[in-house]
Amino acid sequence: MCLGESMVLVAPPASTPLRSATDARLRVAGAESNTAQYLADLGHRVSWVSRLGDDPLGERVVSEIAASGVDTRAVVRDPAAPTAVYFKDPGPEGTKVHYYRAGSAASRISPADLDAVAFRDVRIGYTSGVTVALSDSCAEAASALFARTQRAGGLRVFDVNYRPALWSSNEAPRVLREVARQADVVLVGLDEAAALWGTAAPEDVRELVGASGQLVVKDGEVGATLFEGTDRWFQPAAEVEVVEPVGAGDAFAAGYLSALLHGAEPDDRLRLGHRTAELALGSVADHVDASGLREVREVAS
Repeated sequence: MCLGESMVLVAPPASTPLRSATDARLRVAGAESNTAQYLADLGHRVSWVSRLGDDPLGERVVSEIAASGVDTRAVVRDPAAPTAVYFKDPGPEGTKVHYYRAGSAASRISPADLDAVAFRDVRIGYTSGVTVALSDSCAEAASALFARTQRAGGLRVFDVNYRPALWSSNEAPRVLREVARQADVVLVGLDEAAALWGTAAPEDVRELVGASGQLVVKDGEVGATLFEGTDRWFQPAAEVEVVEPVGAGDAFAAGYLSALLHGAEPDDRLRLGHRTAELALGSVADHVDASGLREVREVAS
């Protein structure tokens, strides 16, 4: 069960800045929906809970995500609020992103949106720091997701996914640490942990988040470290050509969780996380079909 926002992405051709672009492509992107799509590719039954505008862009979002095999029946179409949009602006110093999400349907997600969901079969309840940041009602929905998942005997999973533009610098470190400490599985980038909490090494993050549950600290092209109980594992990342890093963290989360659901050993969980992330790194799309990795997952499990 994945809870969170998804938006329409407007992207001009590569290397063409928005100010001079004469055409653009529309794509669908969102942290939790990306992870949901990758999990569906890997053969899992996945539901995505969200709110979208009752508009053509909302129809595009829900149709594309459903086409990946994700159950979207719990998605609410809101006639009083629009589907959020964001734009990529390529430039010589890197790509900038401009968001138009204030007052969006997704910002109105609340615990009530979970009332129609049957949690008895939920093995994982997944959300990220993006959702927690969008509004008070979104943060309350994330807490409700964790509470209901725990009552159902499932794992509460939190990807920190720190987005500075959504937070005040004083609020984010405290809130994201509190949510992370509620989760059974936490995923965080070493760079975002450093920005949030001033940590320098994976062990520092472990000390700050706490020793219970599983903590995965991702360090870009270096690799990923897993802490579970008193044990520690590390798997290096393969050397790959990076087309665009956006969406790779969501893909890694799906690979790791897929292997976890199949009872794989810690090293194999990290390996499948890396393999899934490599697909995203090689594309400008936030989601790339990962169904070819099902065999890899089955071998690992």
